[in-house]
Amino acid sequence: MFSNRKLFIIFTQVFNIITRRTLLEYCKKYPGAATALQEWYHELVNCDFKNFNELKQVYGNASLLSDDRVVFNIMGNKYRLVVRIVFGFKAIQIKWFGTHAEYDKIDVTTIQNKKK
Repeated sequence: MFSNRKLFIIFTQVFNIITRRTLLEYCKKYPGAATALQEWYHELVNCDFKNFNELKQVYGNASLLSDDRVVFNIMGNKYRLVVRIVFGFKAIQIKWFGTHAEYDKIDVTTIQNKKK
Protein backbone atom coordinates (compact mmCIF):
# COMPACT_ATOMS: atom_id res chain seq x y z
CA MET A 1 0.00 0.00 0.00
CA PHE A 2 2.79 2.48 0.87
CA SER A 3 5.46 0.88 -1.32
CA ASN A 4 5.97 3.94 -3.53
CA ARG A 5 5.60 6.53 -0.82
CA LYS A 6 7.78 7.61 2.03
CA LEU A 7 6.14 8.38 5.31
CA PHE A 8 7.76 11.18 7.29
CA ILE A 9 6.97 11.64 10.94
CA ILE A 10 8.08 14.82 12.62
CA PHE A 11 8.60 14.70 16.36
CA THR A 12 8.78 17.92 18.29
CA GLN A 13 10.78 17.86 21.46
CA VAL A 14 8.40 18.95 24.16
CA PHE A 15 10.61 18.65 27.26
CA ASN A 16 14.22 19.78 27.35
CA ILE A 17 16.25 17.31 29.42
CA ILE A 18 19.36 18.90 30.93
CA THR A 19 21.80 17.35 30.21
CA ARG A 20 21.71 14.28 28.05
CA ARG A 21 25.45 13.88 28.58
CA THR A 22 24.82 13.29 32.28
CA LEU A 23 22.35 10.57 31.43
CA LEU A 24 24.89 8.91 29.12
CA GLU A 25 27.49 9.02 31.91
CA TYR A 26 25.06 7.18 34.17
CA CYS A 27 24.51 4.63 31.38
CA LYS A 28 28.26 3.93 31.39
CA LYS A 29 28.43 3.75 35.18
CA TYR A 30 25.38 1.44 35.41
CA PRO A 31 25.39 -0.59 32.16
CA GLY A 32 22.64 -2.87 33.46
CA ALA A 33 20.30 0.11 33.57
CA ALA A 34 21.41 1.77 30.33
CA THR A 35 18.50 0.57 28.21
CA ALA A 36 15.93 1.53 30.84
CA LEU A 37 17.47 5.02 31.22
CA GLN A 38 17.46 5.57 27.47
CA GLU A 39 13.84 4.44 27.27
CA TRP A 40 12.94 6.87 30.07
CA TYR A 41 14.70 9.68 28.18
CA HIS A 42 12.92 8.99 24.89
CA GLU A 43 9.55 8.73 26.63
CA LEU A 44 9.90 11.95 28.63
CA VAL A 45 11.49 14.12 25.96
CA ASN A 46 8.30 13.86 23.89
CA CYS A 47 5.74 14.19 26.68
CA ASP A 48 3.58 17.22 27.21
CA PHE A 49 2.74 17.03 30.90
CA LYS A 50 1.41 20.30 32.23
CA ASN A 51 1.78 19.35 35.91
CA PHE A 52 2.78 16.54 38.25
CA ASN A 53 -0.74 15.10 38.35
CA GLU A 54 -0.63 14.47 34.59
CA LEU A 55 2.81 12.87 34.91
CA LYS A 56 1.59 10.71 37.81
CA GLN A 57 -1.22 9.30 35.64
CA VAL A 58 1.43 7.81 33.34
CA TYR A 59 4.20 7.17 35.89
CA GLY A 60 2.24 5.94 38.88
CA ASN A 61 5.36 5.22 40.95
CA ALA A 62 6.82 8.72 40.53
CA SER A 63 7.13 10.72 43.75
CA LEU A 64 7.10 14.50 44.07
CA LEU A 65 9.52 16.06 46.56
CA SER A 66 10.42 19.64 47.45
CA ASP A 67 12.14 21.93 44.92
CA ASP A 68 10.09 20.38 42.08
CA ARG A 69 12.10 17.16 42.38
CA VAL A 70 10.59 13.96 41.10
CA VAL A 71 11.88 10.45 41.83
CA PHE A 72 11.35 7.77 39.19
CA ASN A 73 11.68 4.07 39.87
CA ILE A 74 13.77 2.49 37.13
CA MET A 75 13.78 -1.23 36.37
CA GLY A 76 11.15 -2.15 38.90
CA ASN A 77 12.59 0.00 41.69
CA LYS A 78 16.09 -1.48 41.38
CA TYR A 79 17.36 2.01 40.51
CA ARG A 80 16.18 5.52 41.32
CA LEU A 81 16.38 8.59 39.10
CA VAL A 82 16.04 12.02 40.71
CA VAL A 83 15.20 14.95 38.45
CA ARG A 84 13.92 18.48 38.85
CA ILE A 85 10.97 19.24 36.60
CA VAL A 86 9.77 22.76 35.89
CA PHE A 87 6.55 22.13 34.02
CA GLY A 88 6.04 25.78 33.05
CA PHE A 89 9.38 25.87 31.21
CA LYS A 90 9.20 22.24 29.98
CA ALA A 91 12.60 21.57 31.54
CA ILE A 92 13.91 18.44 33.26
CA GLN A 93 17.25 18.61 35.05
CA ILE A 94 18.88 15.32 36.00
CA LYS A 95 20.03 15.51 39.62
CA TRP A 96 21.09 11.97 40.52
CA PHE A 97 20.89 8.30 39.50
CA GLY A 98 21.85 5.17 41.39
CA THR A 99 20.73 1.94 42.96
CA HIS A 100 17.93 1.82 45.47
CA ALA A 101 20.49 1.04 48.20
CA GLU A 102 22.56 4.12 47.23
CA TYR A 103 19.39 6.23 47.18
CA ASP A 104 18.68 5.27 50.79
CA LYS A 105 22.02 6.85 51.80
CA ILE A 106 21.51 10.31 50.26
CA ASP A 107 19.49 13.38 51.14
CA VAL A 108 17.47 13.57 47.95
CA THR A 109 16.38 17.16 48.61
CA THR A 110 19.94 18.52 48.52
CA ILE A 111 21.80 16.18 46.17
CA GLN A 112 23.36 17.90 43.16
CA ASN A 113 24.87 16.44 40.03
CA LYS A 114 28.55 17.45 40.07
CA LYS A 115 29.92 19.10 36.95
CA LYS A 116 33.21 17.79 35.62
